[in-house]
Parts: sequence; structure tokens; C-alpha cells
Amino acid sequence: MMAQTGNGAALLIDVSRLVWRRWTGTRATGIDRICLAWLAHYAPQSQAVIIHRHAKAILPEHTSQALFRLLLQPERNKRDNTLFRSKLIALGLRHAGHLRDRLPGRGRVWLNPGHTGLDVPDLAQWCQERDLRPVYLVHDLIPITHPAFCRDGEQQRHRRRMQTVLATASGVVANSGHTLDSLADFARSQGAALAPAAVAWPGTSFMPSAPARTDRDPTFVVLGTIEGRKNHMLLLSVWLELLTRKRDAPTTIDVPRLVIVGRRGWKADDVFALLDHHDFGDRVSEVGALDDGGLANALRDARALLFPSLAEGFGIPLVEALAAGVPVIASDLPVFREIGQGVPLLLPANDRDAWCRAVLEFARPVSVGRTQQFERLSQFRPPSWDEHFTQVDQLLAAIGAQ
Repeated sequence: MMAQTGNGAALLIDVSRLVWRRWTGTRATGIDRICLAWLAHYAPQSQAVIIHRHAKAILPEHTSQALFRLLLQPERNKRDNTLFRSKLIALGLRHAGHLRDRLPGRGRVWLNPGHTGLDVPDLAQWCQERDLRPVYLVHDLIPITHPAFCRDGEQQRHRRRMQTVLATASGVVANSGHTLDSLADFARSQGAALAPAAVAWPGTSFMPSAPARTDRDPTFVVLGTIEGRKNHMLLLSVWLELLTRKRDAPTTIDVPRLVIVGRRGWKADDVFALLDHHDFGDRVSEVGALDDGGLANALRDARALLFPSLAEGFGIPLVEALAAGVPVIASDLPVFREIGQGVPLLLPANDRDAWCRAVLEFARPVSVGRTQQFERLSQFRPPSWDEHFTQVDQLLAAIGAQ
């Protein structure tokens, strides 16, 4: 059967998450960056899919390519976000009729890299009616496995998302072996089969280079949204302990600095209370979200990136820090053992004394532990986007999508 005019692209790709995140002006997270990487890679051979609770649409090729160009334009400031919204409105006014079109999927693969819309109740029926073959990128199952760390209702929403994955997927890409294991466990709990799957670590974004500074106090950096599962409270308790020791014996300890990078999130009221009401002096500073240049500045002289998270699907800050040559002290999670390649110092996430000892040891001018990690760093291989898409493309070929 001949393809309809404007409906002949080889693939379909979902851009729902990218549209609403840019519309609201939300700073890009790790998942957003991955969605953008998929869009940049697959846009030339794709049409756009938009999923909303009240509307779903496959956009024609010309409209799709205009939307792709708009989404791939970098956003540097609020003015860029305002410009994006005006351009999106103009695009919608010119092509609003396409949202009412019912273009068939014609058995093509629908790439969905962002989880968005998978909890819409009739999505499985829509996939069947439009003749779509979904391939989903699954980032984590944390709302299911660790619901106490997530917003209210997120466990139920994510359970529906993963049920949609199990019910409709022609293929699944997992961002780590740990995520794939978690999805397989969930499939078994549901009595469901798992579609053909591949593990593809996300590529690493390299930090801009910057000249080193040597006139600063020993500094540690923690990076990520301030939320309960990121375990900032452990680090604050470490710094409280170090400040107490300094007060009681001023000459025996020098307290390093802790720089907290990331916006405030949820399930961390105890952390916010300490940051807002306890006087850490200049030893703890909260700097909010930073762009890549600001993050490079924060990391370039850090004695280590601290990553005491209680649950992760991947851990982009860990690989970005190691790729930048910055040592890492992290919690001993299965996924960190997987992606850290034996380089980071891994500690129990609830052992304050172990973290105190590690921070003090890494803060020394001559640190055996830090020196040993630098030696291991020479063997670290940052995951690349080429490797990532090689894995994805091999899965697509295996299911007959290319």
C-alpha cells in the first residue's frame, strides 16, 4: 500500500515530554537530555508523535520536521523559552488541523524515550488502532520499588506506565542492566512476558574545560535535585559532625566545603529545614541548578563528587564526573557497581561514620584513597552515544524495524 502524503517516514518518535518541558521552562534533567539525544539521532527519518490525556496524534512529515527543529534549538535563558512558546503557538496555528488527523502508523516503530503519556488509560488501544510497534526506553522503576521517595500517586502512575510497556512493547531499551533486571522482576510479578530488550548506557556529556584553581579550600560537590532518595541528609549529618568536632577541638580538624548543586524537589523537608535554619557558616552552600559551564566550575577543583543516593536507575552525574577526571564517593548500589567500572569508592548509604572518614581522607593534601582512585580512573571508559545507538539500532534490526 502506498504511504499517505506526508506519512512516509521510516520511524515515529515521541516528543511529548520535550514539548511540555520546554513549554513550562523546566531546566533539562538527565531524562530530557536523553530524549534530546534520541531526537537528534532519529529526527531525519522520523515523524513526531504527541501524546496527551485528551489527544494523541501522529504529525505529518513537514510539520514534524518543523517541530523537531524548534525542539533542538538550545535554550539558554528565559527569553529563549518565551521565544519557543511563541514559535510553538505559531506552528500550532498553522498546522492545528493535523492534530485532528488520524494518520495510520502502518506497522512502524514508535520510539518513546521519555515515559510520558504511558499512563494514559486507552494508550494500548490507541497503539492497536493506529497499528504502532512501540519501542520504549525505560529509565527506572523507582516509583514502584521505592515509593516512599516519590510524589504522592507516582507509584500508581508508574505502575500503569510499566504495565503499558509490558502490554504493548515490540522492544525495550533499558538504560542499565539494573533497570532491565528491575523491569524483569516487575514482569514476573505481573505474570507478563518481556519484549526483546537491550541495555544501552546513555552517552556522556563532557564538561567544558576550565583552568584549575589552587587557592580554594578542599571542596566536595553533590549534584542532583534535592529530593529524599538523593540522601542529602546523610551529607548534612556528616558536615554537622565535622563542625562539632571542629568546635570541640579546633586544632585537630579542618572542615572542607560542601557545594550542593540542584533545584529543590520533594520528600526532603528535613533537608530544607537544615539548609534554611542551621548555620553552617561558609562550609555548606546551596547554589541551585547550574548550566554546564557553572557545573564545570564547581567540579574542576572538587576533591570528589559525592553521590549518596538511595536508589538510581543509572546515575549520570557519576559517569560525567569520572569522565571529567573527578573522583567519586558514592553509595554502594548495584547500578553504581555496574556503571562505575570499579573506579568510585562505594560506601553504605546509611553509614555516616564511613562517609566522615572518606571525606576527611579525600580532603587531605596527600590522600592515598584519592590517589588510588586516580590510578583506577585511567581505565575508565565513558559510555558514548555512538555505543548507545549501536545497541538501540541492533535491537531495531532484530525486531525487523530497520
